[in-house]
Amino acid sequence: MEFSKFKAATVQTAPVFLNVEKTVDKAISIIREAAANGAELIAFPEVFVAGYPYWNWIMTPVQGSKWYERLYKNSVAADDPEIKRIEQAARENNIHVAIGINERGTSYGEIYNTNLIIDNTGQLIGKHRKLVPTWAEKLTWTSGDGSSLKVYPTKVGPIGTLACGENTNTLARFTLLSQGELIHIANYISLPVAPPDYNMAEAIKIRAAAHSFEGKLFTIVSCSTISQEIMDILKEDVPDAETLLTRKNSAFSGFIGPNGALIGEPIIDDEGIVYAEIDLEKCIQPKQMHDILGHYNRFDIFDLRVNTAPTRKITFINSHEAFNAK
Repeated sequence: MEFSKFKAATVQTAPVFLNVEKTVDKAISIIREAAANGAELIAFPEVFVAGYPYWNWIMTPVQGSKWYERLYKNSVAADDPEIKRIEQAARENNIHVAIGINERGTSYGEIYNTNLIIDNTGQLIGKHRKLVPTWAEKLTWTSGDGSSLKVYPTKVGPIGTLACGENTNTLARFTLLSQGELIHIANYISLPVAPPDYNMAEAIKIRAAAHSFEGKLFTIVSCSTISQEIMDILKEDVPDAETLLTRKNSAFSGFIGPNGALIGEPIIDDEGIVYAEIDLEKCIQPKQMHDILGHYNRFDIFDLRVNTAPTRKITFINSHEAFNAK
């Protein structure tokens, strides 16, 4: 069995707020830069295309309603031309891409917080919808289902992903580990509006270290930032938006190894790209001590069952079937 060695990149930056075309342009530019620096995998923030609903935190639901409509109009389907452009960039630059999007549903109103995984041939191989929108996010996003709790084999290794707060969900994380995950992509948004004693950057690091240490794998963290553009736009309804959305230690991006330790230096709050050398062989030895997928577990005691069936909104049956069903 071969374990790959490769260079990975993770991005900490802001989208062009509520502008899909320009945000995709920015993503492609970053993809090219990372590939030129030798990266074979790059991770982008949560809902990078094309922005996070910060209004849910600083406005009333009524005030935020018009912003929800703007976000929906700037959401995308996974097969939209804008996503095809990112796929083309992945193929042309021979790089795997994980990127968050606001995914447009079919109800002309639903939006999903979705992570896409695109391989180095430009194929969309994975689409994970956030299982539970966190706190104020419930005003915007529809919940995903178990069908997207998957690990995807790639040239660089088996990749899984979870978005932001669901990285605290022990059962979701174990579901990915049980499928052979060795590369975990955890993407986030900068969150300066949490309670005063909540250090977002530290919280992100703790979650990433826990998953890496428990599963003996690499975690790649990508977090967005809040640009001056975002704050200025939201001042339209909240004059003190800049004050409300500015706080230190709100964003963290970097790499965690299978021992739960940081690889290199992370980025805190600032924008930039971080690189790291990934050697998947380093996932083996730590399992001699604690392998929660093997000898360090008791599956005769514990039994986790995961419903991986896609959610069905409606079931149509014809009259003949309805008669027989009685």
